[in-house]
Amino acid sequence: MSGYAMVLSACFGCKQIFSYNPHLVPSLRYPQPDGPRQPICRACVERVNPRRIQNGLDPIEILPGAYEPIAEEEL
Repeated sequence: MSGYAMVLSACFGCKQIFSYNPHLVPSLRYPQPDGPRQPICRACVERVNPRRIQNGLDPIEILPGAYEPIAEEEL
């Protein structure tokens, strides 16, 4: 029998707790480029993307399944 799992943690941007697939969720490395990855919730990605585009940066991509459960075999 197999099951599903989700990771719960605080969003780097808004600090709200959210659930996600740890392999697909958008994240950034902080405080340094080689630092630990910090997950970002969908609302924060959607809020920051217009500003990124306006500043000539690529938008942060939300991969399909980024905020969905993951099969436990994939952990």
